[in-house]
Amino acid sequence: MKGRFFFYIMIVSVPLLMGLSAWQSSRYGDLERELKQLEKTQEEWVENNKRLIAGIAFLSSPDRIEHIARDELGLRKKQPEEVLQISITGASGEDTWEGPDE
Repeated sequence: MKGRFFFYIMIVSVPLLMGLSAWQSSRYGDLERELKQLEKTQEEWVENNKRLIAGIAFLSSPDRIEHIARDELGLRKKQPEEVLQISITGASGEDTWEGPDE
């Protein structure tokens, strides 16, 4: 009786283990496809970030900003004698200012 019970268990477990193996292979394939898609998405994001960083570098270049300020907005750099500097001294509480005449 024990021998037959063991034999039946073996007959049932072999197809069960083969089915489990097939399921794991299928799941592995799905995960591998998902991983490739995620890597592709990551690569696209990295390339997009590189383009954005290059754009930021171009847009924030001092020469470009100066050109826009001067030619498009009609602005100019202030001369040192046109600048009014205000400084506040510490503990005494006295305010002092320095102007172009001083």
